[in-house]
Amino acid sequence: MIIAVASDHAGYAYKERVVRHLRAKGHEIRDFGTDSDESCDYPLLIRPAAEAVASGECDIGVVFGGSGNGEAMTANKVHGIRCAVCWDVDSARYAKQHNDANMIALGQRLIAEEQLPRIVDAWLSSAFEGGRHARRIALLE
Repeated sequence: MIIAVASDHAGYAYKERVVRHLRAKGHEIRDFGTDSDESCDYPLLIRPAAEAVASGECDIGVVFGGSGNGEAMTANKVHGIRCAVCWDVDSARYAKQHNDANMIALGQRLIAEEQLPRIVDAWLSSAFEGGRHARRIALLE
């Protein structure tokens, strides 16, 4: 699976941690930056990652920030993206099962680092349930 990742300065450390985790699981990573914890403007990094997912260049995406909110808002401006802010295993699982999220946003200031692999793995291993949820996703589009 090809996974787009991107972060601002406040999510940089978690992005690096998740990249290592995903590569160890055999995924290909497209890293859209940032490359340090120096202040940067997240829309310039998150939007290209979201566009890569929307175009099919990448299968899914994970973005990072201080809270993940601005990153999700940016990604969701791209047609075809459903980016959910996730903060624990359940929120990640429901993001896929009920919302067919093709991207998730994680907040470095809000999530304990040891939770990161479990959150990402819960999202990756979940499947969209379809049914009534498919009707609702269609209404979003």
